[in-house]
Amino acid sequence: MDVGQLQTRFVDYRKSMFCEGLLDSQFIQLQQLQDESNPDFVVEVVSLFFEDSEKLLNELSKTLGQQTIDFKKVDAHVHQLKGSSSSIGAQRVKNACIAFRNYCEEENIEGCLRCVQQAKQEYFLVKGKLETLFRLEQQIVVAGGVIPMVE
Repeated sequence: MDVGQLQTRFVDYRKSMFCEGLLDSQFIQLQQLQDESNPDFVVEVVSLFFEDSEKLLNELSKTLGQQTIDFKKVDAHVHQLKGSSSSIGAQRVKNACIAFRNYCEEENIEGCLRCVQQAKQEYFLVKGKLETLFRLEQQIVVAGGVIPMVE
């Protein structure tokens, strides 16, 4: 595949992530912060999001599996996940967290269990798509091309 084809594929793939509601404008703002002095900025920030999110999701599952559930602790973890997903533009993860927090306030265990599964599903979906997007970026650079600018 030549550089032009890779760039077109990259633009179309990125656009599809917005159309599917996986990402919002915050991701564009994150991309606009990247420059020649820090060419891996977005990958580094998103990688930290991946690490933190997996820890939080595991902690949420563990806490919700206990005999006595500390809903304040659950809510604190969900609040943190919501903030970090919002900061990188992971819109569907953020939206899952909003519903999750409502169930925490009600101390509704069934709702919380459904929401942790939904949050995990949305997280792994956006993670896989972002990893593919980053691989496309690498292929463009290796082929001697430039990553298309965000519209």
